Amino acid sequence: MKKFVLLILFSLFLFTACNSVKEEIKDTYVIDNYTKQEVDIVMRDGTKLHTTIYSPNDKNKTYPILMQRTPYSSKPYGEGKMKTKIGPNIHLMKEGNIVVYQDVRGRWMSEGVYDNMRAYIPNKKEKESDEVSDTYDTIDWLVKNVENNNGNVGTWGISYPGHYATVSSIEAHPALKAASPQACIGDFFFDDFHHNGAFLLSYFRAISLFGTYKDTPTDSAWYSFPKMNTQDQYQFFLDKGPLKNLTEYFQYDKLDVKTTENKDRIDDFFWKEIVEHPNYDSVWKSKGIIQHLDKVPATVATMVVGGFFDAEDLYGPLETYKAIEKHGKENYNTLVFGPWDHGKWASSGVRNTVGNYYFGDSISLKFQKEVETKFFNHFLKGKGDKNSGLPEAYVFDSGKKEWKSYDAWPPKNVVKEDWFLNSNQELKKTHNGKFTQKVNFISDIKRPVPYSEDIKTVFTPRKYMTDDQRFAARRPDVLVFETDVLTQEFTLAGDILAKLKVATTGTAADWIVKVIDVHPSDAEENNDKLQDHLKMSNYHLMVRSEVLRGRFRNSFEFPEPFTANKKTDVNIKLQDVFHTFKKGHKVQIQIQSTWFPLIDLNPQTYVDNIYKADEKDFKTQTHTVFTDSSIEFSVLK
Repeated sequence: MKKFVLLILFSLFLFTACNSVKEEIKDTYVIDNYTKQEVDIVMRDGTKLHTTIYSPNDKNKTYPILMQRTPYSSKPYGEGKMKTKIGPNIHLMKEGNIVVYQDVRGRWMSEGVYDNMRAYIPNKKEKESDEVSDTYDTIDWLVKNVENNNGNVGTWGISYPGHYATVSSIEAHPALKAASPQACIGDFFFDDFHHNGAFLLSYFRAISLFGTYKDTPTDSAWYSFPKMNTQDQYQFFLDKGPLKNLTEYFQYDKLDVKTTENKDRIDDFFWKEIVEHPNYDSVWKSKGIIQHLDKVPATVATMVVGGFFDAEDLYGPLETYKAIEKHGKENYNTLVFGPWDHGKWASSGVRNTVGNYYFGDSISLKFQKEVETKFFNHFLKGKGDKNSGLPEAYVFDSGKKEWKSYDAWPPKNVVKEDWFLNSNQELKKTHNGKFTQKVNFISDIKRPVPYSEDIKTVFTPRKYMTDDQRFAARRPDVLVFETDVLTQEFTLAGDILAKLKVATTGTAADWIVKVIDVHPSDAEENNDKLQDHLKMSNYHLMVRSEVLRGRFRNSFEFPEPFTANKKTDVNIKLQDVFHTFKKGHKVQIQIQSTWFPLIDLNPQTYVDNIYKADEKDFKTQTHTVFTDSSIEFSVLK
């Protein structure tokens, strides 16, 4: 990827970008330059999928088709009603493309019944359908029926639409030349609602968005969200107690639980699915898409996009890229990862922050103009060969705050290093001798560690990914291990593996590991949007974090209890980072057993199904971490 050559060129770009943002806000470009058509495309099984097509008014040339399939609606519906912005970004909109939006099967104006992460069907019979065949049939209809198309199709989407972009590449239609899955869901046992088997309680209100049943087309919302009637999410869930008590919000009577009368109960098949399938069984496995990416043909170029601070879908894009790389040796497959939270690369804002942390200006605008637009134009309008001018991996160093290009991800000059959790809260490259020590903490089920110090109720949490972790480091139930002040830069590029040696007085426990960049006391104050109670001085930036529900330490399919007080290995994979710890900073590791209410409470007593656990199953326990535990870093040399 080209670097900025002169400061004046950067200033000119920034000026242009800012002006284009202002123009986007006020202009009527779509309604002035495009014609909208709404059609119902018939799938091979007879189901009609509602599709909206925006075609350029200029009919003197042909255009590629850019398509997004979505469960979130292709609104606005009706003659004369048009989106104010179409396509992946403003540049592709203004350059001229046929832009298509489709409501996926069972959502909004499309027929059929929706299935969350509908399973892929290999070797389909004549009229069997899945999302792969729905995409194929749609593309086939579009290239045969939409006027002035040049026969080339590209797909894109962020989050769930990103998943459908991934799906489009499997057993792809010959006309599909480029796909860009962005923040794409890969597997619901590791993305969004679960992390390594732990339930993301903080996503509770979003369940009905995906699980409320309907079987007829509609142009208005048929779902509603559980009412919490509080701004203190932590206290709300703490007062509710076991997960089974949340069933009162849903029309779901297969649990052996007495619920209070609630006229606002929601008929929700997704909650039922979550409750009845606590382990990584055939239901969740069938819905995963990563295992099918050996079926992406080399005729489809892919650009996988994600954010290093995406709280919702981090596993998905990283594993999607790696799976295509593994199976598609001849495929054009590139990775773009920036300092973004969920989908922020599509933002028109100039200033790029995640929560309280500032990463720079025009980062998203640069991506849209110099990377995303270039990718689609090359494969849909250009030569379509592998010489796109883009690197294999274009990644943002969140410590140095700069872009880097590599011909592989992780970079080839990365080595694995083990750093040990020594006594006296030290993180060292060497173990502290022959004698292993125990570090104990009490995990109080009535006073779990909060994931954020904010008092608020959010639909889905995001900003915590860069939150200052001082509040956690100062709690007795959070273990802290850190280096001395660094005398030289230390860059991590790739995944992290926590190799814990632990014990518990109970038979169940969760284990949370956080990697922290401790800033010096004289750190620059560079964010005027910083929360009032914070300063960058000694800021504890969370670089990466992850949980493992301890019962799944050996298998996500076959859980098992801990033996009380027995030393046990627990390995936790933390997703990739690209971060330089600067000279004068410190590397810190935090270990805890609750993270509330980001994830649900573990009873700390083994039960077969936590979603059906009773109040009596929840017990305070003492946990132990042994000092022969280590953190395996991917270190850039």
